[in-house]
Amino acid sequence: MGGYLCPMSDFYYRPAEKFPPAIKNLIAINVVVWLAQVLFDSRFNLTDRIGLWPVNSPFFHAWQIVTHMFAHAASGPYMFFHILFNMFTLWMFGRVLENLWGSKRFLIFYLLCGLGAAVTHLAMQYFMGAHDVAVGASGAVFGVLVAFAMTFPNTELYIMFIPVPIKAKWAILGLVAIDLFGGISQVSGDNIAHFAHLGGAITGFILLKIWNKTNRRTLY
Repeated sequence: MGGYLCPMSDFYYRPAEKFPPAIKNLIAINVVVWLAQVLFDSRFNLTDRIGLWPVNSPFFHAWQIVTHMFAHAASGPYMFFHILFNMFTLWMFGRVLENLWGSKRFLIFYLLCGLGAAVTHLAMQYFMGAHDVAVGASGAVFGVLVAFAMTFPNTELYIMFIPVPIKAKWAILGLVAIDLFGGISQVSGDNIAHFAHLGGAITGFILLKIWNKTNRRTLY
């Protein structure tokens, strides 16, 4: 995901960890998988095996709904930035939520957002006739961003290239709007899985609404 967001302050209701367990393990898994792709893709076609293909593609397998969220671009000029921005954003915002919720709840939330992203992406590919493979943690990370914005809506964020801070609720809403426009417009040469981002964002929104009804103090 392009650019990055940086909160001006953190909010914790328990002793804060800079690298809580779930965040640490998720980043480690993503980095190991990406390195394996870079080193062995030419021999074993790892990206094609673990990336998410359309359901009507002969390359599609059920496990890709999970494995795609731990893979990233392994070639091209932006391959390093793809995983860097995703992992940086996951760490920056995910650690706040994990310290607040606990590791188990955060991990469940993250994985469900990734699955929601995959389902949304597959559905839109099917109806739009797309045939590209998708990789990346961006869908799950977008769920994390939405969760942060809903939990700490007035936290001021610095966004790359914008000199003034913006409240989280407006910054994340802006990112969602950009993805909605990108998904609908289908600009030629755009290889971003916009509907996966939107699927993760929607899943995160729904999960927080449900959790908020059952235990408000957990989230606010």
